[in-house]
Amino acid sequence: MKVVGRSILWTLLGAFLAVAGPARAANGCKGDVERFCKGIPGGGGRIAACLKSHEAELSQPCKDDIAAAKVKVKSFVDACKPDASKFCHGIPVGQGRILSCLKSHEADLAPACRAEMSK
Repeated sequence: MKVVGRSILWTLLGAFLAVAGPARAANGCKGDVERFCKGIPGGGGRIAACLKSHEAELSQPCKDDIAAAKVKVKSFVDACKPDASKFCHGIPVGQGRILSCLKSHEADLAPACRAEMSK
């Protein structure tokens, strides 16, 4: 199976943080967000993009949270990529459109993707 590129992982990480909500995103990265991304409004992957631009300067707890989120995102991508290609072909990436598309086809998804969607 093909390894997901870094830019795709960061894009999906932004989506993951948006879906997980501010409480989840703030655990290990709260101080980093306040330090590097103060004044940047949440949503649209802006906080994830800000953190990425400061990747080398992030605290270890934030790096650990991002690494854990990347593992979850990669697991989701690996499980759902075939279904996304099948049901969501031509839908532009971003703003949760692929996730929404997959949700609208939830009954038809492969068991592995359906399991990842329920996490």
